[in-house]
Amino acid sequence: MEELIPKKRILFIATELSPYLELTEFAETVNKLAIKTNDNGYEVRCIMPRFGVINERRHRLHEVVRLSGINVSVDDDDYPLQIKVASLPSARLQVYFLENEDFYKRKFIFHDEEDKWFDDNGLRTIFFAKAALETVKKFGWAPDVVHCSGWMSGLVPAFIKTAYKREPVFGHSKVVFSLGEDMFDESLGEDFVEKALVGNNITEKDLEVFKPADNLSLYRGGAKFADAITFGAPDVNPVLVEEFSKVRGKKVIKYKENSSILDEYLELYNKISE
Repeated sequence: MEELIPKKRILFIATELSPYLELTEFAETVNKLAIKTNDNGYEVRCIMPRFGVINERRHRLHEVVRLSGINVSVDDDDYPLQIKVASLPSARLQVYFLENEDFYKRKFIFHDEEDKWFDDNGLRTIFFAKAALETVKKFGWAPDVVHCSGWMSGLVPAFIKTAYKREPVFGHSKVVFSLGEDMFDESLGEDFVEKALVGNNITEKDLEVFKPADNLSLYRGGAKFADAITFGAPDVNPVLVEEFSKVRGKKVIKYKENSSILDEYLELYNKISE
């Protein structure tokens, strides 16, 4: 009897994903990538924050009761995590939305109605990274490749390679990080790294790259800890272009506008998960 080869598992952890949230063009790229990867015989799941601007009724989100009961530790406090799920339109794959009343219920994303930066965006970022990884642990679903996109996912590669490296579910995971365009000029707070350490059994030195707590450092940190880097926008910060266009030991995919880029991503997933 022929032995069945298990499907490779690809996990997308994204700040944005079309049609639920579209802040940049990469939201559509993640959508197309998830569908194409799924259509090519991979097992695919997606995780993103459930911001208050995402319409629950329109997108048919419903709570995943079996995943309830997770608390996420951030800055000496435990925050309850509620997980909702929807099927990506035109595809048989699941998108999991991470919800918390304190962080994501508001009807704005990173700035209020007067365009003022939310003071807790640092905490919201840390919560998202930890909550995404705790959700995967709760699944008991070990991904071969974790593809992170959006600055808000910048801590995820670092956590996988440090605090979560002994977790069996991430034991063989390879990480891809996509660099995008600059999205904010503000700071995530002087104590951003200190807050990110709580409950993680890692040191300040492990997360030193994130200390500036700005858009650049979130991208830089994500790319530094990733096994492969991609450029997800034509106008990535020139500092990052110079730093990450060629990195020894890491596969790098340059930005392309045409659809052939999707095939390059699939080839990358295959290669790094061998």
